[in-house]
Amino acid sequence: MYIGVDGGGTKTAFILIDETGQIRASHTEKTSSYLTIGIDKTRSILKKGIAALLSKSNVPLSDVKFTFFGLPAYGEDQDMTAILDTLPASFMTQGRYRCDNDTVCGWAGSLACADGINIVAGTGSISYGENKGKSARVGGWGELFGDEGSAYWIACEGLNIFTKMSDGRLPQRPLYEIIKAHFSLEIDLDLPGIILDKWHGDRSKIAALSTIVYEAAIARDEYAIGIFSRAGQELAVIVDATRKKLGYHDSETVKLSYSGGVFKAEPLILSPLKDALKRNYIVTKPRFSPVIGAALYAAKQDGLVFDEKYLVNIANF
Repeated sequence: MYIGVDGGGTKTAFILIDETGQIRASHTEKTSSYLTIGIDKTRSILKKGIAALLSKSNVPLSDVKFTFFGLPAYGEDQDMTAILDTLPASFMTQGRYRCDNDTVCGWAGSLACADGINIVAGTGSISYGENKGKSARVGGWGELFGDEGSAYWIACEGLNIFTKMSDGRLPQRPLYEIIKAHFSLEIDLDLPGIILDKWHGDRSKIAALSTIVYEAAIARDEYAIGIFSRAGQELAVIVDATRKKLGYHDSETVKLSYSGGVFKAEPLILSPLKDALKRNYIVTKPRFSPVIGAALYAAKQDGLVFDEKYLVNIANF
């Protein structure tokens, strides 16, 4: 039995699979981001989720050979990383679990733990990959330092274009009217007050405005289309940097998958991403969800070698 935990900024997903690839139970809890709820509540959420998962499956903890916890912001503060590593110790069997960043879940799910790279473009942007036992991540610095190509980045680019259209620095295109209608603006300068005062610069709310930029791009707004084009180019830079850190040769063809809400805008985002990649890649859709990826990674950590039949069993469940 293997447990996978995919932590996130809005929810935490739990899943239990067995050595034949059958899913025994799944469960969902609230966010497990210690940056949002604190370390004690994070521990409580993880403990509650594991207990619910075992109860649903009627499986004792002693039958679980390994568990992988993919946690938000893991590895981004040395002091907190040490604390997160010991966080499950009070409710898990010692030596039978491992913690790491939640980006590992996305990679493991999208490529079924095969060597290659997964690029994430959700609220933020980050990549993770593995090659012959070596791992690397690029990006994930947050909106203040980067998150290029993410939903937040796309939204901010769109808001910037709106200001220029309002001022007359750019001709008004569909994006201008779409934003005015969305916020019911009578005066354009009311927009900063809404974003900064009423929303208090809420990262998630701002990132959600990327769908407005998408709507404008579908309406053939060349400036909105240009934003997605630049986003794809930024994500390609992240991918190529990950490839370099993993030690792939220029002549090698590397598996590349993707995850995150921004990719719902394909081909607006995928086409410029593929065009901007400087090396050889095989770009594929994600095979499994991140939470299944977490369980697969747990099985891999235990030494289980799963074949195609095993993966088909999971897919067909």
